[in-house]
Amino acid sequence: MRDVRAVRAVREGGPAVGQRTPGPTPRTPGLDPRTPPDPDARWLAAVMHTAFFLLLGSSLARFLMRHPGEPRTPWIIALSVSLALLYVLGPTVGARPTALRRLIWLSLVVAVWVVIVILAPSFAWCAVPLFYTGLRTLPPRAALFLVAVLTAFVVVAQLKLAGAFDPILLFAPPAWAAVAAAVFLYMQRQAARQRELIDDLIRTRRELAATERREGTLAERQRLSMEIHDTLAQGLSSQQMLLQAADRVWDTDPAKARTHVRTAESITEHGLAEARRFVHDLAPADLADGGGVAQALRALAERESDAGLTVRFHAEGTPPPLPDRVSSALLRIAQGALANVREHADANTAALTLTFLDDQVVLDVADDGRGFTPPSATGAGTGVRGHGLPAIRARAHQLGGTLTIESAPGEGAVLSVSIPLETQ
Repeated sequence: MRDVRAVRAVREGGPAVGQRTPGPTPRTPGLDPRTPPDPDARWLAAVMHTAFFLLLGSSLARFLMRHPGEPRTPWIIALSVSLALLYVLGPTVGARPTALRRLIWLSLVVAVWVVIVILAPSFAWCAVPLFYTGLRTLPPRAALFLVAVLTAFVVVAQLKLAGAFDPILLFAPPAWAAVAAAVFLYMQRQAARQRELIDDLIRTRRELAATERREGTLAERQRLSMEIHDTLAQGLSSQQMLLQAADRVWDTDPAKARTHVRTAESITEHGLAEARRFVHDLAPADLADGGGVAQALRALAERESDAGLTVRFHAEGTPPPLPDRVSSALLRIAQGALANVREHADANTAALTLTFLDDQVVLDVADDGRGFTPPSATGAGTGVRGHGLPAIRARAHQLGGTLTIESAPGEGAVLSVSIPLETQ
């Protein structure tokens, strides 16, 4: 069934090489509502919220202890409660707030804090969690401006509480605020870079998957073209040559003509079986009965033998169990080599020799034809069809094997394919 689906996929076609395969746009963490929240950010927010309420509560307790019964006490208590309620409402109404709603909420919190700091400077240290809230809520420039304003109020409040000029109170809060803001912004930018890297990795993974699918489609197309060449095309070529030979001797030698026609009929019958098997699962018909590659090559030699060409088969060694793809490749290589012998070599005799060694299997195809000058291993085929020797070399290479050709003009040719067994 896998090969049937592969045939359908190749028939329908795939994307061209280099064409981008459309896919869903990768989500950016933190922007897509389906993206789960960052657990570290939630943990940091919980710490800051806890610190805010601790500072607010301790500031209120200090004021009540230091200034009991003052007229401003009700106002301080009311403002503290209001500030606490506003701060609590921030995460509640701002799960996915708009920029305007965030700005209004933060402005109200800061305004109430400023008023309470003017009335009671000890509340100034509540600005520390507000630094984080501003940096987390506002754009960088607006957040830095808010941090500067909050720091200025902290400095003024601390100097007012000290009652005298103290350099540490003047310079420590700005220095601390600058360090905190710089670290926070640096962490934000690092997080943004990490999100970009993650997006790039996701995009690259999808493009790689699409490329692998395209390469698989192209490889399957090449494999199918070689299968068609080694079965249907070669069979049709042999039929054509036999029918042409029969036509030439039809009147002068009817018996020989009928022999050619019967041979063409046999090749046609085998080609039909190959075509049916090809459509079914692309397995060679000679291997369908489970007799092994040796039996299939022997049947091939008998079928290819006729009055013009005698093909012999010989096997050496003990045949080990071979994977189906190795058996199929050896049979296809033999078919392709014999097709070249019949069409180009003008030979009288050809021999198939299958040798089983401990670590490899070797197929030799020899003929006594006109011979030729072997092409280089990396050279492109110069034949019209362009599939003979390049296809054989490609089949051997796909299985980790090698192709060796020994030939010279007028001295026949020997084609040898070695396929290792330990890697199969």
